[in-house]
Amino acid sequence: MKYAFSALALALAATLPAACVNDVYGRGGLTWSSHPYHGWYNGFYGPFYDGYWGTDGYFWFRLDAAEQRYRRDKERHFRREAMRSNKRFKRFERTLRPPSKGTRMPKFPRNQTRRREN
Repeated sequence: MKYAFSALALALAATLPAACVNDVYGRGGLTWSSHPYHGWYNGFYGPFYDGYWGTDGYFWFRLDAAEQRYRRDKERHFRREAMRSNKRFKRFERTLRPPSKGTRMPKFPRNQTRRREN
């Protein structure tokens, strides 16, 4: 009986490290879930590839897929609210694309409930 319990405990312990293989950059079996976003943009940077609203309230974006780091829009060319007084701001709706291995995503809202905004 002791031998069977010990063998079962050992087998269970051996499977636990396998659960730790998944990570953010896809070296494990992590699957990417889409992260939709929307807002208003005045075109200052030209066309942009993708982005997200950070936990700091700023919009973080990349101009193309090759960029390994998201940029913060410090000047607020991206807005969450409509800019009715400024005709240069156009509404956009997109979905964040899976980043390549090693991409830095500062202030990314991990494991947070997203609130719906109008």
